[in-house]
Amino acid sequence: MSLHLPFVELLTLAGLVAALAFVVSAACAWVFTRVEHPLIPIDRPNHRSLHTHPVARIGGVAICAGVVLALLLPPLAGLDLPVATSERALTTILVTALLLVAMCFIDDHRSLPVGLRFATHFGCAGAVLAALNPAAGWPLWAALVLGIVWMTNLYNFMDGSDGLAGSITLIGFACLGLAAGSAGAPGMAIACAAVAGAAAAFVLFNWSPARAFMGDTGSIPLGFLASSLGLAGWVQGLWPLFFAPLVFAPFVADASVTLLRRLARGERIWQAHRSHYYQRLVLMGWGHATVARLYAAATLASGLAALALREVPPAGQIMGAGLVLAALALAGYRIDRRWQAHAPAR
Repeated sequence: MSLHLPFVELLTLAGLVAALAFVVSAACAWVFTRVEHPLIPIDRPNHRSLHTHPVARIGGVAICAGVVLALLLPPLAGLDLPVATSERALTTILVTALLLVAMCFIDDHRSLPVGLRFATHFGCAGAVLAALNPAAGWPLWAALVLGIVWMTNLYNFMDGSDGLAGSITLIGFACLGLAAGSAGAPGMAIACAAVAGAAAAFVLFNWSPARAFMGDTGSIPLGFLASSLGLAGWVQGLWPLFFAPLVFAPFVADASVTLLRRLARGERIWQAHRSHYYQRLVLMGWGHATVARLYAAATLASGLAALALREVPPAGQIMGAGLVLAALALAGYRIDRRWQAHAPAR
């Protein structure tokens, strides 16, 4: 069941939900960064870290609290949100994301086995596909499940520099929400607005020098939401399949190229490292804030391109997406060249 709202009214409602999520997340982060408790994990720097001082790894809980309360408090106060009248698939996605939050919170304290974590990722991805039930054969189903799991994990890989993942979350989910609202899916638009608002609050505490890190409790569910909501929009005919990956293209490209390179070198891809493009930029002296601004600008550009390409013919979509990927490839090439020149000094 869907609820149709005038776009201006929906934009106002989304703004109110985003503001509520911002306030709740900011309040939670403020408390978490000032209280010492065994349930608040601390990220202590090691030889592979980009930070130099212990930081509370609790930002994901603050983001989750902001999103959940922003979606639950208005109905409790008598204001019906479109999320409550949306299709079952959206509810499945949000509930499954909460399951990942719970698992990651436990993992941050007890280090769950890798096999259990990946089994949960695949199980959650399968549940989303079953709820969406796209009209496709099993090869595409398998590819979509792998895509959700990959996006879930690459978001975690890219959460390693102050302000980076939070900024991309804010911009990326704002683009998804804008596209959903303009396409007549208010439930998804409101949900994305809540995530964007909560991420904006987190950025305040994660900007360099960071006072809080997102942790797996934030990065894993956010990657899952980015891919699952993007897939849901495609199944519902809101946008093309390439839309969400193109919005998050700087993240996807950095993580995917780095993974393929490490596989080619025979490295253990599950071990921590410092070979992502964003890590190399920080190590070359660009600084966390500059790198975060650079990736935010790139995500804003790819997000605007994705929004503009939704309604053009397929040939135009291919050409536009190709230009975005070419620009990212050129940027990666230039970083590689600078890194090679920087290598003797390391």
